[in-house]
Amino acid sequence: MDDTPQTFWDRVYSGKTKPTGGRPSFALTRFIEGRPKGRALELGCARGDDAIWLAQQGWTVAGVDISEAALEAARLAASSAGVETRVHFERHDLAESFPQGSFDLVIAMFLQSPVPFGRTEALRRAARAVEKGGFLFLVTHGSRAPWSWSDPETVFPTADAEMADLALDPTAWREVFVGSMPRTAFGPAGEQATILDTIVAIERR
Repeated sequence: MDDTPQTFWDRVYSGKTKPTGGRPSFALTRFIEGRPKGRALELGCARGDDAIWLAQQGWTVAGVDISEAALEAARLAASSAGVETRVHFERHDLAESFPQGSFDLVIAMFLQSPVPFGRTEALRRAARAVEKGGFLFLVTHGSRAPWSWSDPETVFPTADAEMADLALDPTAWREVFVGSMPRTAFGPAGEQATILDTIVAIERR
């Protein structure tokens, strides 16, 4: 099937009938909890779990996704969580448009897709959107879960490769953590496995 990024992800999220679990990503809570609050941007927010968690911590959040089906679920979840005044959701195809403004925190959690969408340039724009003193936080899959629908031959990016793709001025950024971190993941049928998250956590000087 010839998919665009939008048709692919709309089909994925339209097919999700169970409510979102509402849990934030493990790495996000580990690195972001306790940071000074401000304006946050999430790229690829999906059904909103991480954006909603940030809003609950006191951030003002913009969540972005290409799938309107995902965004509709995110808006409903934000309303149910009582944070609809602290978080809003926008549809963007990051190959064509990007949220306006600058942010104290920009995150992209597992912003990976089997359909190419100009990821490298989107992440470079994300870095440019970080205010001085702000934080850029990128997490990607570093290994494949046994239940994943991804290609078993997938080669996952390393943290050093992610940093190289960003092409940042090293004098303008401070590395907080650039590397891999294990976590326990749970599959749709209750499976459990240890997988790797690849993390780029850097602060703009």
